[in-house]
Amino acid sequence: MNDNPSSAGRVRTRFAPSPTGFIHLGNIRSALYPWAFARSSGGDFILRIEDTDLERSSQAAVDVILEGMSWLGLDPDEGPFYQMQRMDRYKEVLAQMQASGLAYPCYMSVGELDALRERQLANKEKPRYDGTWRPEPGKTLPPVPAGVPPVLRFRNQAGGTVSWDDKVKGRIEIRNDELDDLVIARPDGTPTYNFCVVVDDIDMRITHVIRGDDHVNNTPRQINIFRALGQEPPVYAHLPTVLNEQGEKMSKRSGAKPVTQYRDEGFLPDAMVNYLARLGWSHGDDEIFSRQQFLQWFSLDHLGRSAAQFDEAKLRWVNAQHLKAMDDNALALLVAQQLRKRGIAHFFEEHLARICALFKDRCDTTVALADWAVRFYQPIQPDPAELARHVADGVRPALGMLSRMLEGCPWEKAAIAEAIKEVLRATGMKMPQLAMPVRVLVMGTAQTPSLDAVLELCDRAVVIERLRAA
Repeated sequence: MNDNPSSAGRVRTRFAPSPTGFIHLGNIRSALYPWAFARSSGGDFILRIEDTDLERSSQAAVDVILEGMSWLGLDPDEGPFYQMQRMDRYKEVLAQMQASGLAYPCYMSVGELDALRERQLANKEKPRYDGTWRPEPGKTLPPVPAGVPPVLRFRNQAGGTVSWDDKVKGRIEIRNDELDDLVIARPDGTPTYNFCVVVDDIDMRITHVIRGDDHVNNTPRQINIFRALGQEPPVYAHLPTVLNEQGEKMSKRSGAKPVTQYRDEGFLPDAMVNYLARLGWSHGDDEIFSRQQFLQWFSLDHLGRSAAQFDEAKLRWVNAQHLKAMDDNALALLVAQQLRKRGIAHFFEEHLARICALFKDRCDTTVALADWAVRFYQPIQPDPAELARHVADGVRPALGMLSRMLEGCPWEKAAIAEAIKEVLRATGMKMPQLAMPVRVLVMGTAQTPSLDAVLELCDRAVVIERLRAA
């Protein structure tokens, strides 16, 4: 066995998802914190895929895990390691444990276990294995039944307690009498989850295990296996559940989306990291922060103890703040990806960056920004109701006059603004009386940023054509 390095000082954390369904925000938060702790501590972050559930595991689920982590920038220093590729190692340790008396074969059948459980429940006792096949000095074991493959059970410590100081939940103490002798290998010899986790954490020299609090019940069993193998267990931090908007545990069954869907819906990875970080951790009242600030501030001491609730409106607000603060050229690259999905490939990045600069303050995703950008690159269909409301007969002469003035003026904001003012002076119209119909005809909606700034970004010929179509 490798030495556990908790005394060596270098932090080593891990994220160990099971690929039995796509990874959602509740899962990925359990990757974010160990990643952040490793990064903020100058340590290592390890990715381990716990794929021993062959019936439910799928490559598609693995792909979503890898894609989601890559998109969010949660890159591991080591891995991914796959448990199914480590079977020889597990069987080696199982053999060592059996040889040293830390594990023993148990021939109790499923039927016998069920009957035992029913008797215990009838007597109002906690259902647990009764140690029938556990070797003890002076004890005579039952005859080994012919042709029955045994399970292998861990010889759990008798008496006393197992305890740990959880970085989220505080001191937790469990009596060993509450824990029965855990099955660590099935009749076919395949190892079980709680055993594999311990061997992996020892071999990968994990110093801190930061995971969901649905694992709290596994922890005392795992600690006892660590100590039986002569290793000190890692530091544990069990994170409260992430609830969905209905207050239920976030899950695929309750409508949670794959992490990669947020990418496709135009959310920014740094905004997602910002939002997820606040689902169970805080730094004073800071709501919006960069990835660098998060890593500078992060520590296990500020993890929350109560369940956090997902709120899509809050996520969109956080994303909007990051969108506004983002460099226009970098933002244009993301919007370009959205435009290409819509079959639009003919645009200049510099022009698209100027569109982003003008419209980003009114958008909460890159998809919403692409909805604006697309109006500059393909024909628009004005809303009939807005046409009827704003493009009345009385305004058409002014529209014709503006189209003629725009034909000859320099195509820049100040000159366009002066042309609009000249039409207003000549006709006696107020700005909204002219600007609203122009916006509807050129952009398809009456609600846009400053008209001169919008027109400057449009193609002159297209603007004149749309005005004359009125």
